[in-house]
Amino acid sequence: MRATVANYDEYLRSEWSWILGRLIVPVARLAEFEEAYAKLLRPTNAGMTKWRISALMGADAIADVATIGEFNSRLENYHSSKSAAIESIEVKVATPEEITRLSTIIPGELETYFEIPPSDAEACITAVAACGRRAKLRTGGETADKIPAAENVIEFVRLCAALNVPFKATAGLHHPLRSIHRLTYQPDSPSGMMHGFLNVFLAAAFLRSGMDRRLAAQLLEENSPQAFNFDSDGVSWGEHRLSQCEIATARDNFALCFGSCSFTEPIDDLRSLHLL
Repeated sequence: MRATVANYDEYLRSEWSWILGRLIVPVARLAEFEEAYAKLLRPTNAGMTKWRISALMGADAIADVATIGEFNSRLENYHSSKSAAIESIEVKVATPEEITRLSTIIPGELETYFEIPPSDAEACITAVAACGRRAKLRTGGETADKIPAAENVIEFVRLCAALNVPFKATAGLHHPLRSIHRLTYQPDSPSGMMHGFLNVFLAAAFLRSGMDRRLAAQLLEENSPQAFNFDSDGVSWGEHRLSQCEIATARDNFALCFGSCSFTEPIDDLRSLHLL
């Protein structure tokens, strides 16, 4: 945890801090985070540095919500040059009924992302929509069988678009475009075809603008940088076009963010593609 906190602190002070989202911390490790965080406090001339946190909930939702409330109250004015706050919650669920139950426990001011089972996507996303919450899509894992097929990813995104449910994507999205990479950072890790975060976000924006799901699945599987043309007015994929306004709208209130184990890999890849 100490190394993770130190890395996040470094990234907050880097030139790419505008890309950085929330630090993900399990509720069970908040005390450990707080200890590591306190050791990094130091005066700064740059004003308040806001640490934005998303907490991973465990099995006891009531206890976790209480812990989060206590954490936010305690760290609200922790130091004159820094603050930290849990702004969102992520929780894995198995049924639509669980989504409904947890939504009555989790305070409305906390953005809540429900990681839903692929086998019951429609019912679960419908429940998320009814509760006014958000969905979470897992796009990878430590083994190849954890990487969902393009059709399953597109169906999740299509349902979210149809029901006006914002979502985030996580796991395996270290690279902009679909490509083969090692599935973990272990030297003996197997390799697999991993989804690209540009593919996911562009497919989401195109789907929301009315693209057919079969075409969107093809876009999700696109692995050629030359297939995309970015300019000041938007982006093109073949004969299909998204305006800058359509992209901005999708990013603001639909395809919100993605999680990556690495902060530097996405940046390095985007720079190599001359997109940064």
